[in-house]
Amino acid sequence: MAILGTLLKKGIRIRESLDQEYSSPHDLQKIELKKLLLSATPTEFGRKFRFKEILASFRSLRQFDFYNKYKSNVPIYSYDDIYREWWHLCKQGKRDVCWPGRVKYFALSSGTSGTPSKYIPITNDMTKAIRKASIRQILSLSKYDLPPKLFGAGILMIGGSTHLNFNGTYFEGDLTGIQASQLPFWFQHFYKPGKKIAKNRDWDDKLDEITKNAADWDIGIIVGVPAWIQILMERIVSHYKVNSIHDIWPNLMIYVHGGVFFDPYKKGFERLLAKPIHYIETYLASEGFLAFQAQPNRKSMRLVLNNGIFYEFVAFNDRNFTADGDLRENAETLMIDEVEEGPEYAVLISTCAGAWRYMIGDTIKFISKLESEIKITGRVKHYISLCGEHLSIDNMNNAIEMVTDEFDIDIKEFSVAGIPYESLFAHHWYIGTDDVVDVDLLRSKLDQTLMDLNDDYRVERSAALKEIKVEILPTSLFYKWLKIQGKEGGQNKFPRVLKNKQLEDWTAFLEVEKVNSLG
Repeated sequence: MAILGTLLKKGIRIRESLDQEYSSPHDLQKIELKKLLLSATPTEFGRKFRFKEILASFRSLRQFDFYNKYKSNVPIYSYDDIYREWWHLCKQGKRDVCWPGRVKYFALSSGTSGTPSKYIPITNDMTKAIRKASIRQILSLSKYDLPPKLFGAGILMIGGSTHLNFNGTYFEGDLTGIQASQLPFWFQHFYKPGKKIAKNRDWDDKLDEITKNAADWDIGIIVGVPAWIQILMERIVSHYKVNSIHDIWPNLMIYVHGGVFFDPYKKGFERLLAKPIHYIETYLASEGFLAFQAQPNRKSMRLVLNNGIFYEFVAFNDRNFTADGDLRENAETLMIDEVEEGPEYAVLISTCAGAWRYMIGDTIKFISKLESEIKITGRVKHYISLCGEHLSIDNMNNAIEMVTDEFDIDIKEFSVAGIPYESLFAHHWYIGTDDVVDVDLLRSKLDQTLMDLNDDYRVERSAALKEIKVEILPTSLFYKWLKIQGKEGGQNKFPRVLKNKQLEDWTAFLEVEKVNSLG
């Protein structure tokens, strides 16, 4: 295996993709949109929105004529809109709806919004695109100082169950299951926990099986959501009565994560390690592989601009969005070379799976416009602005990271709710830690940190935002609630902002837990 590892590393250095390195973002995206339109012209969607007419505008010498034509012909879609008008036809087995052919796979995705499962079409072209982006991420490892033995070690990927349900027309399941069912043969030797364990739908049972087999595997890379990976590593360390995960997996050098801000978890992770590892962020959604960390020691990801996705950006401000995070009519959309570094943007994507001008729901910031480097800042629906405080998930993450360092505690989970207070408003923080901390001191530090980070928040703390409440809870309660909601393990994350029905369910759950603890 050492020989294979050396060959793989040499191959990575030779095969690095240079196309995106040496092309302008505008040119790459113009080509990508043209490819998408050409492929989908004969579909029902392409005929209705006159894709041939849009394609004719690509011959114009004016830089943005093609994009202006695209915007004028094709409306912006939310999930509910595109499912109601188009994707439900794909589920019925109809061909050539939004993308050529018949959709055989649907990824089930409910995210953290509390809504029923979304059915996201996964076409053969999208499966290939995700695989290509994954290989490009592996290619980026050549920029790290890594020994050849890493490339002969296994890759542990912890996602949802790889079991897929077939209803006679299509398969449905977690995206990781769809991708795992189509792994290339050369990768299967490296893939852990293997197809049999990965199919297990019982999360606790799956963790037990992985733990029992852990000592027999040589793991170099782990991929998964931080909370569940940390739980797994704690279980393995406890089971084998060792000091760190490196006692079991000495060649573990890389952790690939995505979906949530990692820094609050880092302290807890490092308590389980015997030596430093590389943390690599990735942006893989059910709708496609959007970005990955392309350089070591950067807290940003590079958008993949030439692999089946065309991006648009909407400035996340009051002009374009309502207080509830809904897009306003006539919101201004931008191509990638029209954005600026610093402001937050909501992301629209058009893809080789038949998503067209689709609001994915995430917000991002550009760290480097030249290199198309971004970081995820939150969700359009997951921020709080009861009275103009405009508290984003990015603010929340940064504040939690700062208080974690200040008090030297491990905060594994947290969530915030905006609530009425007297005749005005308050924020209620639910913080999950198993460490001892003075709640009053933590509340004061958290509040001051948020005022330092956010001018609007500071202003409203002396006006309509009258109170900040902090409730310290055992971390296990957050995961117990997820389990009750049917969202234990895999790619599931605890919502950072609780609203409406989710908030009602959470507070009711806590009341029951308090009663049970007293009884």
